[in-house]
Amino acid sequence: RGSAIRILKDRVRVDALREKGVSFDGVTGIGHTRWATHGAPSMSNAHPFKDCTSRFAVVHNGIIENYEELKKNLINEGHKFKSDTDTEVIAHLVEKFYKGDLEKAVFSALKYLRGSFAIGVISSKEPERLVAARLGSPLIAGISKDGNFIASDVPAILEHTKRVIYLKDKQVCSLTRDKIKVMNFSSQKLPLRVEK
Repeated sequence: RGSAIRILKDRVRVDALREKGVSFDGVTGIGHTRWATHGAPSMSNAHPFKDCTSRFAVVHNGIIENYEELKKNLINEGHKFKSDTDTEVIAHLVEKFYKGDLEKAVFSALKYLRGSFAIGVISSKEPERLVAARLGSPLIAGISKDGNFIASDVPAILEHTKRVIYLKDKQVCSLTRDKIKVMNFSSQKLPLRVEK
């Protein structure tokens, strides 16, 4: 809480984690229930992915088409990678551009990404914020009195809320427990369109 991001990866179904008694103490979290597109299905290639400093974590649906070029450039700048995935480059880009503002770091990283993606990014530096972005892959934000959520589809959050914002391509969503802001890729704030 506040100073570290805790990562749990396992080869079991979500219900099995509950049976194991897995719990987290924190205010913000991200998760993913599929193996990575690139690399073999392994614990090292499973989401979420962190940067070199372990201050940022990312989950991602889709494909980053130019990840090999990005990875090569980041390695040349001194970044160390722990997976074979395209997703990990996002965490390192956010690390590279972070100057005290997670939203700005994500916007800077987005300028370099080519492909299709729905991403979620958290940081131990801003533990109450989650920044998400969409281009070509589905992404929604859910609003409830108990908190706000992102997901790739409505059924994933139905037990928590029926109030949903359907993000469109080239939109970014910045969430805290009780606030949601939607912007375009140029950082311009957009009106919230909440559907029930």
